[in-house]
Amino acid sequence: MQRITRERAKNFAYGIMVLPREKRRAVAAIYAFAREVDDLADGELPVPEKRARLETLRARLDEPPTSAMEIALSDARDRFGIPRFALSMLVDGGLQDLEQTLYPTFDDLRGYCEKVAGAVGVACVAVYGSDDVERALTLGIGLQLINIMRDVAEDLSLGRVYLPQDELQRFDVHALDRVTPAWKPFMAFQAQRARVHVEEGLRLLDSLDRRSALCVSTFAGLYAGQLDRMEANGFDVFGSSCRLSTSAKLAVVARGLLR
Repeated sequence: MQRITRERAKNFAYGIMVLPREKRRAVAAIYAFAREVDDLADGELPVPEKRARLETLRARLDEPPTSAMEIALSDARDRFGIPRFALSMLVDGGLQDLEQTLYPTFDDLRGYCEKVAGAVGVACVAVYGSDDVERALTLGIGLQLINIMRDVAEDLSLGRVYLPQDELQRFDVHALDRVTPAWKPFMAFQAQRARVHVEEGLRLLDSLDRRSALCVSTFAGLYAGQLDRMEANGFDVFGSSCRLSTSAKLAVVARGLLR
């Protein structure tokens, strides 16, 4: 499962490298489950088959594990008490992607973010050894908001717009494929909201042991670095990469270790 994490989510891999072995394996198992949900929702199967497979994935949570992913996740659940409802929420998020492509308001978007990213935070916080579920949920939402800003073009290619429709109208944004005068203030508004969520979510660190806190702060630092790069690029998320280089990611980890 850690191989999947390294290949498919470099930010995740850099964060979990600082965890003890058993916690690292557990978080990797959570991520592998989340990736399976994403792959089903974003894949090329007909929607009815996607829906059926997602529901099967949920049902498998209550059955003896058979696949490598299921075995790793079952072991993690047994060791750390990862709540089933958090994993089920991830499936709900995948199902929502099959039905909903636009989000009228931020409240609507927040509900979606709770399912696809907040739920990961809730699942992982059990592994970290904290009961601060609310801040784990908030941090997950903040990181997802940064993902949404970064991936506007990619999401649009899938026929989805996660940016709140009422705010696009308020800022007079009509084009989602290039930077316009209205785009920059709109994205600056989104960036500020993401930062507020991340800042509040990082209060979770007070309830964590040192290595778990370093893991979480590394995740947050990597996403914050991407947000800073977007801002420095004038929020041009269409023509230039906002992802951090390997050296920049390692620098985030090193700063955490030196604190």
